[in-house]
This record gives sequence, C-alpha cells and structure tokens, in this order.
Amino acid sequence: PARMDEIMEIANRYDIPVIEDAAEALGSRYKGKAVGTFGLMGILSFNGNKIITTSSGGALISNDQSLIDRSRFLATQARDEAPHYQHSVIGYNYRMSNVLAGVGRGQMEVLDERITQRRANFTYYKQWLSGIDGVSFLEEPDEDFYSNHWLTCILIDPEKTGGITREDLRLEMAAENIDSRPLWKPMHLQPVFAAAPFYGNGTSARLFNNGLCLPSGSNLTHNELDQVVEVVKKTLR
Repeated sequence: PARMDEIMEIANRYDIPVIEDAAEALGSRYKGKAVGTFGLMGILSFNGNKIITTSSGGALISNDQSLIDRSRFLATQARDEAPHYQHSVIGYNYRMSNVLAGVGRGQMEVLDERITQRRANFTYYKQWLSGIDGVSFLEEPDEDFYSNHWLTCILIDPEKTGGITREDLRLEMAAENIDSRPLWKPMHLQPVFAAAPFYGNGTSARLFNNGLCLPSGSNLTHNELDQVVEVVKKTLR
C-alpha cells in the first residue's frame, strides 16, 4: 500500500481527485482501511494472474453512486433509454459476463486463505534470501501497512553481487524452467510514449532495472519454493 494519508492530504489541499490503481492490491490495507477506498474511485483487476481471477476484467469502487451509474452506463454501450438502439455518446462493451462474475464471487470466499499463502511465500523467501549481499525485499514499512504480497519482488544491486544483474538471475531461473520477470517497465520508457514529457527522479527506472518478480502463486509447494531459493543462492553466492 501507498502512504494514502499523505497523498490524500496533498490532493485535498489542491482539490485533485484521486483515482487509486489498486489492481493488484485486493485484500491489502493501510491503517486498517482497504486500499482502493481512499480516493474518489478505486480500480481492481481480476486478470488471470491476480490473487482472485475472472479470467479478465476487473471492478470499479466508489462511494459516489453517480460515478458508478455513469461508469456502468458507458461500460454497457451507453445505450439511451429508447425502444430502439440509440446512442448520444460513445460507449463500450466492457461488461463482465454473469458466468465470469460468478467465478469471481466464488473465489472471494477463499480470498483470506490466498492472502495467507501469498504472505507465507514472502516470509519464506525473505527467511532464506535476505542474508545474501545485494538482495533486498520490498517490505511493509511498519504496522500501518498490510500487503497481500500478491507478488514477491526482490531488488538486485550489482555493486554488491560482484556484477551479477537482475537479468543474469532471470536467465539462470529460465534455464531451470522457473518463470520470473522484471518489475513493470515504467510508462515513460515505453516506446509509444517516447516523445511524451516526463517528470521523475529515476526511481522507477532503477526499480525496473534491478527488480525481479519471483514465483508467487497461491498453490506453490515447499519443494517449488526451495527450487527457487537454490537457484538464487547458486547464482549470487
């Protein structure tokens, strides 16, 4: 979770509406409050790799009923109230089918169980890998933060690993048929936005260059976790 009280204080001071990207954070909390519920609207993803899934799609969260109604209108083709098909604005077919919604609702019953398993994955990796020079974890800063640990990520510092990079480790993982991925590439580094203005201090680029997402599925076995740990140790020691 982000430091939402600080973000909301700035947003309220300058009258900036906050839309929370909580795509991966279902079940996470900040100071006891569910993420996605601080701003004007929140966004959740139920893509196939998320902690619960409807294969694709997601959800909007808001306490403003007018925004929910407007979103639902636009997501269901923006059809006017008329006996024929009539559209005064451009709409979209973003509806989730009843079948997929039912799949998602069923998984809500095991959400706590899946969060427990994801957090256990993080604890296991941290227990066995945190002592390696050049390896650090993205952790909860203090008790105000409760992460679902949907994905366990580590940072590799080549200056402390003898020059071994995140990409070196990823390739070693791939050679052992273990899927790992870099952290998300920042938007300003995407080719499609090459000509767009950018304001930043290099943090997102550093995280992308040094960050690696480890296998984090809810059904990982201890044997599978051990395999990941052994490859990391073999590569970095």
